[in-house]
Amino acid sequence: RSFSQPIRKRLDLIRALIRKHAPAAIEMMSYGMPGYKLNRRPLVYYAAFKNHVGLYPTASGIEFVKHELINYKWAKGSVQFPNDQPLPIALIKKIVSFRVKENMSMK
Repeated sequence: RSFSQPIRKRLDLIRALIRKHAPAAIEMMSYGMPGYKLNRRPLVYYAAFKNHVGLYPTASGIEFVKHELINYKWAKGSVQFPNDQPLPIALIKKIVSFRVKENMSMK
């Protein structure tokens, strides 16, 4: 799927954040969206939509930061970042870093 330049930049930024904070993660496509696995387990997925970019860090990733999601629409395993607002870089970093630690602690 092709996206406008502003949406493409948002996706590229999310990808760069994941690669920086989960350098050992393996990039793949799953559920029709880009994602990463680490330690043979899903780490995080992301996707663009008309009005937002979705981040899917599993239920534990959302639970870890849900107190910080008051400005976003979120559900058990996902959060939506509206396309008319800047991406919350520190929050994405926090989620990805948490998921890396969590995945690496699993046997």
